[in-house]
Amino acid sequence: MEQEQKQTENTIDLTQLLQICRRHIWALIIWSVGLALAGWGVANFIISPKYTSNAQILVNQKANKNDPNAAYNTQQANMQMVTTYKDIVTSHVILQDASNRLANPVRVVKKAKPAKYKTNAEGRRVLVRKAQPEVVERSGKSYSVSTSELAKSVSVNTQQQSQVFSISATADTPEKAKVEANAVARSFRDQIPNIMNINNVTIVAPATDGSQSSPNVKLFTLAGFVIGLVLSFAVVLIREMSDTTVKDDAFLTDNLGLVDLGQVSHFHVSSSFVIRKKNKNSNGPKRRSRRV
Repeated sequence: MEQEQKQTENTIDLTQLLQICRRHIWALIIWSVGLALAGWGVANFIISPKYTSNAQILVNQKANKNDPNAAYNTQQANMQMVTTYKDIVTSHVILQDASNRLANPVRVVKKAKPAKYKTNAEGRRVLVRKAQPEVVERSGKSYSVSTSELAKSVSVNTQQQSQVFSISATADTPEKAKVEANAVARSFRDQIPNIMNINNVTIVAPATDGSQSSPNVKLFTLAGFVIGLVLSFAVVLIREMSDTTVKDDAFLTDNLGLVDLGQVSHFHVSSSFVIRKKNKNSNGPKRRSRRV
C-alpha cells in the first residue's frame, strides 16, 4: 500500500509539472530562444575569433633497402621517435629560429657561388667566373612574435602507428596562423639534422590559411538555449510554489478536509443587456374612448 501511494504521489507531481509547463509554454519558448540568440550574438560579435592552421611533417630515416628486417626496424623506430620530435618542435631552439624567420621572412632564391680561378701556363691565377652573391626575396609580411607567444600558440598532434605528425598554430588572423605553422615546420626541418642524426625530413603538406577554431558558434547557441530553458523553468516553478491562492475545489477537499456544499455559478452578462422598468398604469389593458 505504501509503495502504491508513493507511486501515485510521484505521478501527481509529474502531472503537476507538465501542467505548469503547459500553462507557461510561451514564457519557456521566449526565454530559451532569446538566450540562444544572445549566445549566437556573443560568439559572432563580442568574442574575438581565433584561427588555426596545420602543417604536416614526415621524418623518415633511410635504411638498407636490401635488408627487409632493417627497413621494418627503422620504420618502427621512427614511429617511436615521433614523441621525441614533438618535444623538439616546442623546444626553445626551434621556436627561437621560427621567431627570427617571422621577423625577417626572406627566401633564398639563388645560393651564393664563390669566384672560380684557374692557373695558366705561366703559373698565374686567372679569374674564370666572378663570385655571385646570394639572391633572396621577402616571402611575405613580417610578424613580431616572441618565443613565449609561439610556445602558447603552437601545438603538435600525432597519430598512432604513423610517422607523420602535424604542427598547429593558432592566431588572430588566418594569414598569421599559416605563417607561424610554416615557420615552425621549416625551422624544425632545417635544425633537426644539427640536433639528431636525421637525414630525411619532409614537409608533406605546408600550412594554408587558417580556419576559425574558436569560438564555437553552435556550442554558444546551444548553451544559451539550455540556460534559457533551465532558468525560465526555475523561475516559473518558484512562482508556482510560492503562490498560495486557491485555484480549485480539490485543494479545499483533499488538503484542507473541508466539505463541498455546492458551487455558485457565474453568469456572463452581455454588455447590451438592459433592465426595463414597468409603468404603474400598465397593470390592466388600456381602454380607448371613441367619440360618436
